[in-house]
Amino acid sequence: MKILDGFHSRIALAMAGKNPWGSSSGGGDDGGDRSGAPGGDGDGSDGKPSEDRPKGPRNPWLPQGGRDGERRSASIEDIFKNRGPEGPRRRPGGPGGPGGPNFRMPERPGGKSWVPVIVAVVVLIWIGVTSTHLIGPQQKAVVQTFGAYTRTLDSGLKFTAPFPIETVDVVDVEGVRAVQIPGSQARAKLILTGDQNLVDLSYIVRWNIKNLEQFKFRLAEPEETVNEVAEAAMRATVAEKTLDETFSGQGRAEIELAVRERMQRVLDRYRAGINVLGVEIDKADPPSEVVDAFRDVSVAEQNADAARNQARGYAQQVIANAQGEAEAFDKVYEEYRLAPEVTRRRLYYETMERVLSQTDKTIVETDNVTPYLPLPEVNRRRSTTVTPAQPAQPSTNSNASGSQ
Repeated sequence: MKILDGFHSRIALAMAGKNPWGSSSGGGDDGGDRSGAPGGDGDGSDGKPSEDRPKGPRNPWLPQGGRDGERRSASIEDIFKNRGPEGPRRRPGGPGGPGGPNFRMPERPGGKSWVPVIVAVVVLIWIGVTSTHLIGPQQKAVVQTFGAYTRTLDSGLKFTAPFPIETVDVVDVEGVRAVQIPGSQARAKLILTGDQNLVDLSYIVRWNIKNLEQFKFRLAEPEETVNEVAEAAMRATVAEKTLDETFSGQGRAEIELAVRERMQRVLDRYRAGINVLGVEIDKADPPSEVVDAFRDVSVAEQNADAARNQARGYAQQVIANAQGEAEAFDKVYEEYRLAPEVTRRRLYYETMERVLSQTDKTIVETDNVTPYLPLPEVNRRRSTTVTPAQPAQPSTNSNASGSQ
């Protein structure tokens, strides 16, 4: 209750226009005598006797022992800026800070600073690193001055202005670059042939750079341009071929050469700076939906080729025999012209021998002799004898003929 009465009295004094904290000239104590304060017996901090100082509570807005008229700042940040759980906050220039009295930059002999020397060394290293360029034997470099093309550098040790005045871009111009179309083997690239058939083609395009300036600054995306030009050239070339020519080895070689020439002409018109080294067809298959039918057709074609080859072989054999017989006849005719009668008789004997050797023979004699002698039958019976120990008995006709 006493505390509340004190606050009520102070509020009443403030409303009446009086200072509830006492006189503003002193840093008085809380209604008591500060005889023990420093400054002598009964003296305040301002040197006045304690009995002359006003009584009452001390003004918190005046510094302790401050002069008359001096007030502290009314900002709460100024009161608590150096207070907190971590203690007074350090300032960059205060004690213990990097810029405080405990830290000093080392000095050169003569009292000069090392900062200009350090800056000069860093600048020299930067100039040396960004101005020296070692270009390989298969490389070239384009130089840009403030972003604009200036020149092209060949292989070797070259020097330019430091970055960012000049920038250097080193590129391998002789290395072979390959493009697979389509990019994934799982994808199908269907192309229409000249006989209105579809074929699934995958191929590889190999190229390199022949003009680095054109390659860097003429086309926004040179690699994508190579892909599109290759696809357009392949479709135009396959459209001039039939399906069989596309599958055959000779037809594929013609397609590869034609595609390369078409690509080179188009890229030269674009001034792309690209040299097409070659095109290689990796796969040429029918569409997956009809691959079984194409296989059946392929098997039938192979069987037809085998039959044709067999017929050609038989025809060649017959022709060879006929030619041999014709040559033999020509030789006989030459002999016949030299000796006609002898040759005629010899031909007759040879013909009869060839004919009679394959038929049964019958010998007929006259004058009281049996008119029929079956010699072939006798020979057949001898050849069909069961065992050598039991020879077959000669027939009556044969005994009769032997006795006669």
